[in-house]
Amino acid sequence: MSVSWLAGAVAQALDEDLGDDPGRDVTTQATIDAAAIVSGDIVMREAGVIAGLPVIAETLTQVADRLNVKRPSVEVHVSDGDRVAAGTAVASISGSGHVVLIAERTILNFLSRASGVASHTRRWADALEGTSAAVLDTRKTTPGLRELEKYAVRCGGGTNKRFGLYDCAMVKDNHIVAAGSVADAVVAIARQFPGVPVQVEVETEAQALEALEAGARFLMIDNMAPEPMRELVTTIRARESVVGKVRLEATGGLTLDTARDVALTGVDYMSVGGLTHSSPIIDLGLDLA
Repeated sequence: MSVSWLAGAVAQALDEDLGDDPGRDVTTQATIDAAAIVSGDIVMREAGVIAGLPVIAETLTQVADRLNVKRPSVEVHVSDGDRVAAGTAVASISGSGHVVLIAERTILNFLSRASGVASHTRRWADALEGTSAAVLDTRKTTPGLRELEKYAVRCGGGTNKRFGLYDCAMVKDNHIVAAGSVADAVVAIARQFPGVPVQVEVETEAQALEALEAGARFLMIDNMAPEPMRELVTTIRARESVVGKVRLEATGGLTLDTARDVALTGVDYMSVGGLTHSSPIIDLGLDLA
């Protein structure tokens, strides 16, 4: 998670809560003395994998800067990616009551979302442990929060796939229709964007072999049951002595119940859009002393 992205995301979240910079919290600023000092803990209300801890200091810093006061002190007790029991204090904060209470919801929103993604991802990573397959995320992310959510996937033991439309070409059914064939699509991408990785979504052995012949070395096997997938993987692996290493990804209809069976077909990756589009949040709260 880049420093620049985090700063921008927190600033936007604070603008949503407070109005334009410097903004105001009409409840806190009316009911709590500006000189009041508070202390408290950010606590996991339920067990899960924590992610997003850099948000705490960044949010407190930005609120303090808006109010032109000293930033509260922060002591972080765990690390992103740790499995944390319910009731655990992940961080302690002490300082301006105005800053702490204004920052509270922004901090918790980011932490809850990131920790939910990390916790969901951890279940997939655990299910695949001991196999050669890794769980991948997708572009099915919350608009504006992709960097946070992909960071959370890494915290949960998953692997990031492409970040956007610019860093890896993915040839899907509509591209094949538009280009005329799998081979035409692969060749067109290689010609216009040489050096960019090309992945092709395939549903049949014929499509897979056509993609390999055209130069693709990253195939996504879509919506295929484990047994036919195993047969296709075997066929492709046999071709590697001629074409070189081929990365294989399973996608579509994957569940935790069937994850291990799919992994044992010999694929390298399993992509799960639900890591980012359907993960429930992990509940965290701020408890003042």
